[in-house]
Amino acid sequence: MSAGPIFEPEEIQRCDTGEPSRAVGGGDTRDGSVYVYHRPDIALAVNIAIATNRPLLLGGPSGCGKSTLALNVARSLGWRYYEAVVSSHTEARDLLYRFDHIGRLNDAHSEETLRHIAAYVEPGVLWWAFDRESAAHRGGRDALSPEQYAADPSEVGGGERAVVLIDEIDKADVDVPNNLLVQLGSLQFEVEHTGFPVKAKSAPLIFITTNGERELPLAFMRRCVTLTLPRPTKDILLKVARAVIPEPEHDEALFDSLADHVLKEAAEQEKNAGIPPSTAEYLDTVRACLSLDIRPDDARFKDLSNITLRKRQSI
Repeated sequence: MSAGPIFEPEEIQRCDTGEPSRAVGGGDTRDGSVYVYHRPDIALAVNIAIATNRPLLLGGPSGCGKSTLALNVARSLGWRYYEAVVSSHTEARDLLYRFDHIGRLNDAHSEETLRHIAAYVEPGVLWWAFDRESAAHRGGRDALSPEQYAADPSEVGGGERAVVLIDEIDKADVDVPNNLLVQLGSLQFEVEHTGFPVKAKSAPLIFITTNGERELPLAFMRRCVTLTLPRPTKDILLKVARAVIPEPEHDEALFDSLADHVLKEAAEQEKNAGIPPSTAEYLDTVRACLSLDIRPDDARFKDLSNITLRKRQSI
C-alpha cells in the first residue's frame, strides 16, 4: 500500500517559530514561518525530491520565493536546516568541509599548540546534513576532546533528517555543479585530509536555487528534479500580502492598488530591458505605504515607488 506524500502543506503554510513573523512567501527577509503555496506543483516537486532522493533545482526570478521555500519546508516537517549562500569564490568542497591550512601552519611551530589534524576540519552544510554526529566531532571522535567539537549550526527542528539550501548555484564557477555530482548522487564523500568517510545516515532534502544568470551543466541538471517559479500574478501578490501582513493592518484597497501598480511597472521594465519588481519589492512597497501612511494618490507615492520598485543595473 502506498505511503502517500510526506509533505502536505496548506495553501498558506504557517509554522510557529515563537517569534513575530518576518517571513514572506517570496522575498528575501524571511524566517520560514509563512509561505504561500500558490501552485500545487510546488508541494509536488518537494515530494518528488524526497521520493527520489534528488536535489530540487529551483529556478525563477529573484524575490519569487525560492530560498524561502526550503526553510518553510524544514519548519513544516520539523527537520534540521542548513544553508550555504554561493558566491564566485565558493568551491564544491566548501559545501562538504573546509580545512584550516593557515591555523594548522601557525600551530605547527609548537608541539604544544599543534592539535590532531581533524581539529582543523570545519564541516560544511552537506556533511552536517549527511551525518550530524560525525560532523560534530569533525571525523575525529577518538582524537579530539569534546571542547574541540564543532557546534551544529542548525537552529530548526531536530531528529535525523535535514533540509539543505544551496542558494544561487549559478554564481559559482562553472565547475562547481559538476564537482558535486558524485557526492549528491551517492550521498557520501571522503575527507581528503584525514581519510574519514562520510555517508548519509538518512537522505537529506536538498534545495538548489538559480536565478538563471549562467547555464548549468546538463549532467548536473539531469541529476536534479526541477521547478521554475513564475513571476507573480495579481492573485499571487494579493495572497502573499494577506498572508504576511498582520491581519489588523490589512488594507485590501491598498493591496489591490499596489498589485496593479507593480504589474504595470514590471511590464514597463521588461519592455525597456529593466529589472521587473518582484514579490519581495511589492511587499516592501506595501509595508512602506502602511508605515508611512502613503497611498497611491498621495503626491509622495511617486518618489516612494521609484525607491522601492524601480531598480537599475547601475546607480
